[in-house]
Amino acid sequence: METVPVAGGGVVAAETLSSSSSSASAASPESLSSSSPAEIVNQWKFNLSRRFQHLLDKLVPHILYRWLGCLGVLLIYALRVYLVEGFYIVTYGLGIYLLNLLIGFLSPQIDPEYTDAPLLPTHGSDEFRPFVRRLPEFKFWYCITKAFCIAFVLTFFRAFDVPVFWPILLFYWLMLFVMTMRKQIMHMVKYRYVPFSFGKQRYDGKRSSSTEDASLLKD
Repeated sequence: METVPVAGGGVVAAETLSSSSSSASAASPESLSSSSPAEIVNQWKFNLSRRFQHLLDKLVPHILYRWLGCLGVLLIYALRVYLVEGFYIVTYGLGIYLLNLLIGFLSPQIDPEYTDAPLLPTHGSDEFRPFVRRLPEFKFWYCITKAFCIAFVLTFFRAFDVPVFWPILLFYWLMLFVMTMRKQIMHMVKYRYVPFSFGKQRYDGKRSSSTEDASLLKD
């Protein structure tokens, strides 16, 4: 019987090693065959979604590059619609969806109209509270980019090319945009908030110490 040295100075029979390796190799096909096709598809979808989420997490700090990429997708879609001279109803639906996203981006997470607590600072002496959006910036970018990609794919299906008079759709969308933004601006003026945070207020420690020294000298 052949023996094989192992760590620690002991020996193991070669037949034992070969039998264990063969059993391990035989176990993997059985485990694969025992799993149903639905489980394999679900595992594949889970791995794909995890990798995609990891890619999105890496894109979070790159705000400028993300929006430049979104602008590139917008230009590609606009060029596609211009060349085919159609799919105006798809573009109109896309515009309505983008307007809805813009309202969520400019609105606070908790509407001050439905609460009595002061959620936003209204005076310079108030404690600093950053503006918390109902739709965060990253999700706003992601939804816009995904919407343009979906609309671009729809332009390859003639079923979505409904013949319409596009100036009427453009006029109606502009009117809806003006009315919606007017309502949003009136809401901002009423509750005195701006949908942007300009950074946390900082206090100069040297200035505060100098004022304290001056007060001590006066005393």
